Order: sequence, then structure tokens, then C-alpha cells
Amino acid sequence: MPPGLQAASAPLWFKSSYSGGNTTECVECAYLSHAALIRDSKCTGGQMLSVQPQTWRCFVDSVRNGSRRHS
Repeated sequence: MPPGLQAASAPLWFKSSYSGGNTTECVECAYLSHAALIRDSKCTGGQMLSVQPQTWRCFVDSVRNGSRRHS
């Protein structure tokens, strides 16, 4: 994942560096100024999930750090 959220006029999709060679199970992300977008790489024309940038950053940081938060 890039070091920070980068605004773009059109989504610039990228795959995680952890995706490996298995192209059958992957998600792609794109950053806009107002949202982080997530989609299935096998269905690029399908639906996507949009979350606030700070929410996505919190999720990525918790995964990176191995944190689990239970409510």
C-alpha cells in the first residue's frame, strides 16, 4: 500500500504486494480525495466498496500490526 492516501480524479486501481501469483483471489484498491475504494479484481466492472479514508487507514494499520479489536 502506498505510504499515504493520494487524491486522483479517476480511480487508479492497484493490487496488494501480498497478492502473489494467485490471481484468483485478490482485491484491488483505489484512493480518491474523499474515499478509499475496494473491489474484486476478477470483476472490475462490478460493485465496489467505498469507505472513508481514515477508516481504511485504521483497518490497514490494524492488519499490518496484527491488532484485533473486539466490540
